[in-house]
Amino acid sequence: MNMRSLRFRLVAWYASLLAAIFVALGVLTFAGLRHFLETNLRDTQMRRARQIADTLLLNVSHPGDAFIAPEVEAFYAPEANDRFIRITRSDGSMLYASGKPTDDSFDSSAIPRAPLTRNGEGSRRERLPGDKVLLIASLDYKTSIGARYVVEVGAPMARIEAMLDQVLLFLALGLPIVVIVAAGGGYLLVKRALAPVDQIARKAEQISQHNLSGRLPVTRTGDELERLSLSLNHMISRLEDAVHNSKRFLADASHELRTPLTVLRGELENVAQNGRLEEDTRETLGSMLEEVERLAKIVEGLFALSRLDAGEAQAEWVPFDLAELAATTADQMSLLAEDKGISVSCEAKQGITVEGDRARLKQVVVNLLDNAIKYTPNGGAIHLGVTRKNGHAVLDVTDNGIGIPAEALPHVFERFFRVDKARSRDEGGAGLGLSIVKSICTAHGAAVEVESTPGRGSHFRIKLPLAESGAPTKENQHEN
Repeated sequence: MNMRSLRFRLVAWYASLLAAIFVALGVLTFAGLRHFLETNLRDTQMRRARQIADTLLLNVSHPGDAFIAPEVEAFYAPEANDRFIRITRSDGSMLYASGKPTDDSFDSSAIPRAPLTRNGEGSRRERLPGDKVLLIASLDYKTSIGARYVVEVGAPMARIEAMLDQVLLFLALGLPIVVIVAAGGGYLLVKRALAPVDQIARKAEQISQHNLSGRLPVTRTGDELERLSLSLNHMISRLEDAVHNSKRFLADASHELRTPLTVLRGELENVAQNGRLEEDTRETLGSMLEEVERLAKIVEGLFALSRLDAGEAQAEWVPFDLAELAATTADQMSLLAEDKGISVSCEAKQGITVEGDRARLKQVVVNLLDNAIKYTPNGGAIHLGVTRKNGHAVLDVTDNGIGIPAEALPHVFERFFRVDKARSRDEGGAGLGLSIVKSICTAHGAAVEVESTPGRGSHFRIKLPLAESGAPTKENQHEN
């Protein structure tokens, strides 16, 4: 799971908040239960102390205090009930003290006496050996004849501690289960709430400049996601209009420029044929003709890109042998390479059939070879290969030329991008050749890759689906 995703963070915050609430609630419950049980035990011992004082000590002078001990044993049986009872006179002498309880949970003789107070009630905890605790309520009582006694009644807290231990164990075991269940429920809720976001993201990944007619799904929930989807769809509509207007302008402008450039080139050629012109004038005309020719190539490139953007490459798809096309094109381009002493070799086995526009795919091979010839020094070598791999026809063009810097590789297929603008201008390039290659490959569902090392050459690779392994048909391309 992506720990930086919105889904993970929401679930984490939700689970953490619930865990904190449950921990706080558990602590408060435990503390409240402890306070309640201790208070209840203290009140019970205090009531028993008052009961002893009111029933046995109130008229102790009449029968004498010798009868107190058997009365306490008869009515309260502290040893049998695991309780502690002690009655002390005002002079500190002992009137009655219970013995050891039957469970031997404490030794009553080891319990220190309570300090004698005046008309007061109190309670204390006595920690005994074995980490045992005795809760004792003490009552300072004055009889009708003025005699004073301290009545102490106590009980062990073992049962309370055992109950609290069980509650603590229950909380310790139940809290993780509750948090896990709550986190799982929160995950399902968040997943369901963010499902439209996943749908929007998947659809947005599929939208490009070639299918701007697509729209994001809109979930009619009336919430922020619906408003976001509608806003993004409106933005895509505006982008679609802008891209269509840009493509239309590019197509119209490049088409309209072809005629005046043709006329201008013809007029300049006619003037250059005049034998009465001076040498300087002829050189100027020659330079002008070169610039017109270069401008005409740029216009032709723009016109080709506009037609590719309009889907012209999908118009006439036929199956053909890519290896045969590459070999024929390599033979034709080798004539251009001979002027620089560059050798062009081709290794292509026949029978690698693809489906597409033969003329456009030949233009891909021509542009890649032309690019390699331009940037390979005299005496260099260019290799063209066509192979079959994993259901694809793979076209490789490798040279040992000047190479492309690493920082320029991500931009080589951009329109009008040139690594070295001055040298490209001398060679007549305008930065459209590789852009046309990219557009043709995109129209054919092909992937184009480039690897290059400055000073050692470049390697262009195109992967095109084989016709017999599910090559895209014209209908499929129109759907995309």
